[in-house]
Amino acid sequence: MMLPGSNRRIHSVHRHSGMAVAGLAADGRQIVARAKSEATNYESVYGEPIPVKELAERVASYVHLCTLYWWLRPFGCGIILGGYDRDGPQLYMVEPSGISYKYFGAAIGKGKQAAKTEIEKLKLSEMTCREGVIEVAKIIYKVHDEAKDKAFELEISWVCDESKQQHQKVPNDLLEEAKAAARTALEEMDAD
Repeated sequence: MMLPGSNRRIHSVHRHSGMAVAGLAADGRQIVARAKSEATNYESVYGEPIPVKELAERVASYVHLCTLYWWLRPFGCGIILGGYDRDGPQLYMVEPSGISYKYFGAAIGKGKQAAKTEIEKLKLSEMTCREGVIEVAKIIYKVHDEAKDKAFELEISWVCDESKQQHQKVPNDLLEEAKAAARTALEEMDAD
């Protein structure tokens, strides 16, 4: 009986970057706080926003540090970090071990293998961000097993030209359109 919007999994790290967390929410909040600190410190020293690659490397180093010492507990979450910098849009995934990779499309959490399979079927380079939002919603609804999994609240954010290269939540009208398209696709799949 959680209130809608009370357990967010997507966070803004900086104006041009955001982070999605899968796993332990408290660990995710600690990583987000560290990422925000790294981004703020970088900007105060260098006078420009932190590049996404640099932010991913710093976060990955912090996560990895907790695997090195016996008095620290490793983080129980993985993150996807997306952003927009002088090199264009970028997407990184940081695993609980501290390993960081750059991706064109990625999935974490329960059902990630099925979601990765669906992502691989898409022609992401030919899609607009609006089309991508709808496809992401379809994938999330498709891999969610209502019999085994608990109810979920769909959260989607973006960093693209349409959002003026700023990390922000997808507009509500587009989110509702994506939810409706996902439910319709799921019903059509069940009818077959």
